[in-house]
Amino acid sequence: MKEIPSKMSSVTSIVLHALIIPVWIVLFYLLYQPDWACSWLDMGAENAVGRLTFNLLMIMCIVLGILVASRIVMILFRKWIPLAWIRYVAWIVCEWAAMSLFVGMYMALMYKGQYMYFEAVGRSAVILIGSMFYPYAIIELSLALLGVIDEPQRDEDDLIRLYDNTKRLKLVIAANSILYIEADENYVIIKYTEGERIKEYTLRNSMKSLEEIMQKHGIVRCQRSYYVNPSRVKVLRKDKEGMIVAELDTADVKPIRVSPKYYALLSERL
Repeated sequence: MKEIPSKMSSVTSIVLHALIIPVWIVLFYLLYQPDWACSWLDMGAENAVGRLTFNLLMIMCIVLGILVASRIVMILFRKWIPLAWIRYVAWIVCEWAAMSLFVGMYMALMYKGQYMYFEAVGRSAVILIGSMFYPYAIIELSLALLGVIDEPQRDEDDLIRLYDNTKRLKLVIAANSILYIEADENYVIIKYTEGERIKEYTLRNSMKSLEEIMQKHGIVRCQRSYYVNPSRVKVLRKDKEGMIVAELDTADVKPIRVSPKYYALLSERL
């Protein structure tokens, strides 16, 4: 399943959502003043504009808090699990649900006795989704378009499709972005780069099962528990213990030890 562009779960995404969505909500209701929403938000108070403004500012704070928290968790979540489009859409639905629950709670407490909690949640959902749909759609489409433009187009032949031990597709990745693959009991840990970031994905599979596809894409064993990408090896050298190690071209990545059995093959590929 295709993963969303990295810009859609980045600091840029947090800033855009945090700035645009809450401000849009306030301006939409203050300037456009739709009857179906304002009659509920001002609750028929004598100072209707003041009550409407106060409630909108409170709702803006609730929406802002949920948006920022949600997007930070999304960035952390994506470090371990690929964020496919269906998951991203589900995440947005969960954001809207959380906003509706908390705004409904605020309105139910603010006007205690006039609305039951679940009635307030339902009205909050209608108001929030009705006002947020367009800015959400514009932001997501803009980020997706920028992500597609910024990310280099990859030749299909350069893509590696990695499946788990039940033959389910888990990760599609460019061969040249892989740094190394490490065995970890019944799993393999794939270390790779995405732009300037170093990322890691844990796949339930064995080194033996990956051998054919790794060979096809020029990624070779350097010891029993490691595959290394020769195109990412900067130099082969001896460490303090006299062991040969492959030093990679990416900062903050550990050198990988090379066993004598695989040294000749790796050195030929450099």
